[in-house]
Amino acid sequence: MLPTANPSVIFQKLDDGAVLFTPETEIYFGLNAVGALVWELLPPRSDSLDALCATVSATYSDAHASTIRSDVEELLDQLIAEGLAHATPPRGTDAAAAP
Repeated sequence: MLPTANPSVIFQKLDDGAVLFTPETEIYFGLNAVGALVWELLPPRSDSLDALCATVSATYSDAHASTIRSDVEELLDQLIAEGLAHATPPRGTDAAAAP
């Protein structure tokens, strides 16, 4: 499952990428052009990592698919770690249920 964008994050596209800003924590996070595309492809635009990576691969056809996937996974992990995106629980699980 793909993470979802934190709704409080402000996204500002630039000529060569984008900047994400979180007002609560005052964190700025810079993205290159590929990272900006990945951000824009987060749900609801993409429903799976495979779909997102396929779109990135179609845009950047000179990059190897395995490199794209690895880089996308690394970026998504960073976005989650910084609180810019939220991990999505697997379908069929109740995130609010206590063990």
